[in-house]
Amino acid sequence: MKKLLLFVLCLTFFGIPEAFALKIGGVTLSDTLSADSVQLVLNGAGLRKKYFFKVYAGGLYLKKRSSDSNAIINANEEMAIRMHWIRDGVGVDKIIAGWNTGFKTGGVENIDTLKAEVDKFNSFFTEDAKTDDIYDIIYTPTKGVQVIINGKLKGTIKGLPFKKAVFSIWLGNNKELSSLKVGMLAK
Repeated sequence: MKKLLLFVLCLTFFGIPEAFALKIGGVTLSDTLSADSVQLVLNGAGLRKKYFFKVYAGGLYLKKRSSDSNAIINANEEMAIRMHWIRDGVGVDKIIAGWNTGFKTGGVENIDTLKAEVDKFNSFFTEDAKTDDIYDIIYTPTKGVQVIINGKLKGTIKGLPFKKAVFSIWLGNNKELSSLKVGMLAK
């Protein structure tokens, strides 16, 4: 009885913690995300900043938590990146330039052999990002990389080599996103 009373008093005094969410940069990322019928868990999250501006909160979702970026990049299993945009009016040209920098510096060998896939990926982004837009980059072995913007499927690209290139944008050698990578890997 004393334990129950203490529990109720703690809830009353400290409040009920927000379940199934992580608040970062003023936005909330869900603790889970679904990739087909597979439930993914939030591995870690961080902020993409440019100069002093918060651009987006990024979360990495995996089947099982990991801090091994190479293992994650090379895994042929369901995973996702969620970007919850904080900054309003990020131009599509800047978004695509960011992807291209990530593809070049991510560390994937022979990225030039994936030019058609990279061009197709870039074609999915046709509008400037607005505050509270949500971009999901979801990989499943059966479908490939899906780009979903605000709940709407923009397109899919099959193949593990392209998946490795996409996830290398955030988890590879891209120095512009090094602090975001640390957050996503929960280091």
